[in-house]
Order: sequence, then structure tokens, then C-alpha cells
Amino acid sequence: MVAGELPRIRGLRARPVIVPMARPMRTGGGSVTAAPLVLIDVETDAGITGRAYIFTYGAFALTPVAAMLESLAEMIEGDPLAPVVVEEKLRGRLRLLGAQGIALMALAGIDQALWDASAKFHGVPLVTLLGAEPSPLRAYNSNGLALSGPDALAAEAVELAEPGFSAIKLRLGYADARDDRRAYQAVRKAVGDDVRVMTDYNQCLSPAEAEVRVRMLEGEDIEWIEEPVRFDDYAGCARVRKKARLPIQIGENCWGPHDMEKALDAGACDFFMADAGKIGGVTGWLRAQGLADGCGLPLSSHLYPEVSAHLLVTAPTRHWLEYVDWAGPVLADPLHPAADGTVTAPDRPGIGIEWDEVVVGTYAA
Repeated sequence: MVAGELPRIRGLRARPVIVPMARPMRTGGGSVTAAPLVLIDVETDAGITGRAYIFTYGAFALTPVAAMLESLAEMIEGDPLAPVVVEEKLRGRLRLLGAQGIALMALAGIDQALWDASAKFHGVPLVTLLGAEPSPLRAYNSNGLALSGPDALAAEAVELAEPGFSAIKLRLGYADARDDRRAYQAVRKAVGDDVRVMTDYNQCLSPAEAEVRVRMLEGEDIEWIEEPVRFDDYAGCARVRKKARLPIQIGENCWGPHDMEKALDAGACDFFMADAGKIGGVTGWLRAQGLADGCGLPLSSHLYPEVSAHLLVTAPTRHWLEYVDWAGPVLADPLHPAADGTVTAPDRPGIGIEWDEVVVGTYAA
């Protein structure tokens, strides 16, 4: 390789795995009992490998996502390691199909892996390549508190807060609306007033029902109400927000910055939460944080704490990092929160993702 020249992309390997979850999740929008991940390795001719993973929500999506990753990789083989240029090329190739769904998740996975490889090439953490430095981010523990009833929730809430977290997330959406309030009150009583509690409906309500349930929760010390209605019903969510006295959080299911722009134009939320796998990877995240900064909108991350620890610290309106340990079992050096519940990106080249190959083989799908 000539001095000053960028490495070139040599190939991609996509490996589906199903990773057991310590706390399976039953939510108002569906259940997740194991973490279906596609592990991505992008190789370059400089001997540098960029790594990332995509969470596919259901095992049924593992094979299609892996196949899409491999198909997109063929389009960029031999291209320079220039993530923004590659993203623009792939998005152009997806214009007729549409850069959303499985196609956008695959693009986002490639984008993250290329940024990882680029940071490794420059010998710096991703956050440093993006112009910031590793810094502690306040995080909330999102590893549990599913629809399991007040009695079970109280004990679990204490366990989730014990490592030092100053905030936890509770899933709501019981058949009886009164059970939503009972669940919250059980968690609040268990953790006390010093732990913040986010709540999440996972899109399970109609706008009319959401208005009723949000009104029932008024007066409670709740950090936000997340996804009360279908993710793309921005008008319906704006209707709920207009009458709510609690902040409304959405965004994790927006397909790229353009969907985010639609949500903001509709006045659908008080807070926004970007998902690295759906917003478009690192490149999409940078565009999303620009939109958030432009209107002073608090921006949080959704899942993917490993890369989010690098991204969120660069956001002028950074809010909360969502911490889950779902990928931890397949990582050689999992990301862990500090004793005070904050999360900091590792101070080593790239994102910090390396596979535990023995475990990866065990969980191969």
C-alpha cells in the first residue's frame, strides 16, 4: 500500500448467532427471549478487520440480513476505506429498492464495521476519529423489567439498579390499564426516589388508548413515555404528546434521518432515540444528531451500547445511553458500566469489538 493511500475493502464475512439472554423480554409489542445477532467482519488489504453486529429482533431475520450484507459487500469490494463515500454509493444502489428494513440494517452494519476499520487504521478510538474523546455517559439499565407483574418487578428493579445505575427502564402495556400504574408504583417503591424510571409501551397502543394511559400516569415521577403508538404514526403520536404532561420519547424504529425528520416535522416527540442499526450506522447517526442539534432536541441511543458510547458523546444534545448486555457473551471484552452507572467508550483503536471465537461457535445459528 502506498504511503498516504487508504486501505481497500477486500471482503466481508457475516455470521448469524443466537445468544441467550439473562433476562428474556416480554413487551407490549412482542417477546425477545434470545438475542439474534449477525456478526460482521470487513477485511481490508492492509490486514485491518472492521467489526460490528446487527440485532435482528427475530431469528427468522438472521439469514435474510446476512444474505443482504454479503450482496452489498460485493458492490464495494476493492473500494477505498472511506465510510461516508461507501455509504453514499450503497444508498444510491438501494434507491429503487428503498433504503429501509433489512436493506438499511445491512447498510448500517457495513457502515459501522468500516468506521471501526478506519479508526483502527488511524490508531485511535472511533470517538477520537469523530473529534471527541472517551467520556462518561449517564446510562440506564434496560436489561429487564418486562411485563411480569408488580411482585416480580420490585425485586428485579432493585437488582438492575444495584450496580450503580441512576436509571432503569420499565416496559408497560398490560391488558388492564390499571396494571401499568401498579407496575410503575411497585418499581418506584422498590428503588426509591433517587433512581429515574423510563417507561416503554413498545408501540402497543392506539392513539386514543395512549391518551387514556398517559393520563393515568400523570403525577408519577416518570422520565419519559416511550413509543406509545405505532412508530410511524407521527400524527397519532403528536396527538398524544399534545395532551400529555409527561415527555414522549420515540425514534428507535425510524428508518434513517429522513424518517426522523418526518417525526420532528409532525411534533411527535419531546425526546428522540436513535438506533445505530436503523438510523444508518455511524454515518446515519451523525446526520441524525445534526437534526437534533438544530432544534435542541435531547438525543439518546437505543441498544448497541458498544458503538453508542462513541457516538453519543459527540452529540451536542446528548441525553441518555441505553445499556443492554445482549451481545456481551460473544465479545472478548464486553463493555461494562462503571461503579456510578456511567458508560465510557474504551480507549483503544476502533469501536472496541472483538469476538470470543469459542463462544461464537457455540451460538452459531
